[in-house]
Amino acid sequence: MGHFFQLKENGTTVRTEILAGLTTFFAMSYILFVAPATLSLTGMPSQAVFLATIVASVAGTLVMGLFANVPYALAPGLGLQAFFTYTVVAGLGFTWQEALALVFLCGVINILITVTKIRKLIITAIPTVLQHAIGGGIGIFVAYIGLKNAGFLQFTSSASGLLSVNGKAASGSFTHGVSSVVTGGSGITPALVNFTQPGAIVALIGLLLMAVLVVKKVPGAVLIGIVATTLIGIPFGVTNLHLAAGNSLGEAISQLGTTFGAAFSSKGFGSLFTDTHHILLSVMTIFSFSFSDIFDTLGTFIGTGRRTGIFSDEDMANMNRGSGFSSKMDRALFSDAIATGVGSIFGTSNVTVFVESAAGIGAGGRTGLTAVVVAACFALSSLLSPIIAVVPSEAVAPALILVGVMMMSSFKEIDWSNLAEAVPAFMASIVMALVYNISYGIAAGFIFYCLIKLITGKAKDVHPVLWVVTAGFILDFVFMAIL
Repeated sequence: MGHFFQLKENGTTVRTEILAGLTTFFAMSYILFVAPATLSLTGMPSQAVFLATIVASVAGTLVMGLFANVPYALAPGLGLQAFFTYTVVAGLGFTWQEALALVFLCGVINILITVTKIRKLIITAIPTVLQHAIGGGIGIFVAYIGLKNAGFLQFTSSASGLLSVNGKAASGSFTHGVSSVVTGGSGITPALVNFTQPGAIVALIGLLLMAVLVVKKVPGAVLIGIVATTLIGIPFGVTNLHLAAGNSLGEAISQLGTTFGAAFSSKGFGSLFTDTHHILLSVMTIFSFSFSDIFDTLGTFIGTGRRTGIFSDEDMANMNRGSGFSSKMDRALFSDAIATGVGSIFGTSNVTVFVESAAGIGAGGRTGLTAVVVAACFALSSLLSPIIAVVPSEAVAPALILVGVMMMSSFKEIDWSNLAEAVPAFMASIVMALVYNISYGIAAGFIFYCLIKLITGKAKDVHPVLWVVTAGFILDFVFMAIL
């Protein structure tokens, strides 16, 4: 095992990798319960989505661990699930079978651009300053997720700032209750909670405990903190020890027959390209799917892999001058590319590298053994989902906050006194965190970097690929506005 995963060469041990894998899994295990709740709104059977999520996560993460030998975990992306459900199906009127067909085509495109080295060209075209900004930005993003999940934040919205309630104009009464509220940014004010809620108190205790363990460099500090916080949550009523029946494996297998291969049915590809208008919408939707998927993954790789040495300078050099799968980055990109195709076949939305992988990397994970442990946990979760649900989000939140702190060290590499570098770096990192989207942050950084180079007469310093990608981002924003 040590030889296969090159543990000694990567300065890690079996124990560290196992702890890192467990940490990553608990940080992202929420997807097992969020994915069925979100995608079932399209009419997909929730139990089938639950099992499809596990199958896609296991397959993608295993390939990442065994083929690429890097500590990244994959699962259906939360943002792409929302796009699948609320925009593609609810907004554009595609059936869920057609939407799965679009996701499959997105996976094929991702494989093609990986095999033809287009993805590698994009990576080499990203300026060093933006690579550091992406790393620090993901740190802010991860920490913000932690702060939000810990229950430390509350948001007050003025009546004038309400844009919609339950997807409709914010006026009148809602006899069936309120399920969603959209508020304009100018009408909302964030604040710190007053720590009277049990969840926030437990998360605060967990954060203090975990901070001490991390500073003291206690082995397995993050995972120990998660377990300890889960136990602390019991007397507060935050940790729910009631082992509900949860998702039945037998029922999930039965329902999986509904979604497996649905993308290739008469309701999927069979009706996808029936008229010209449908074809145009399909192309625009695939483009949006692909752009978000590609740059979510690239952002996570660049933000975490370069800083920690998972993707070393030597490995990046091998990627640039080699052919085939000559580097870990080549293999990691290919592993990510095939995962989306697998997910769409079984019945789930785009599979992508989870930013929560940073939690396991922060716990010391450096090789594919971490990913294999995550994959094993996902496989077991098909049987043990009620037990996994016992770990509250308040126990995982402190880990995300501390990992975010560690990742923000990338900011020290940026020359903040040089506004030509500081402005695009700031836009990339802050937008990424505050709009809750890695791809949009990268887009903001690219657009401002190209604009500043253009107006300062240094347009030739911008790699041609970066110009093309930036134009693609602008088109993507236009498409999203049209959609």
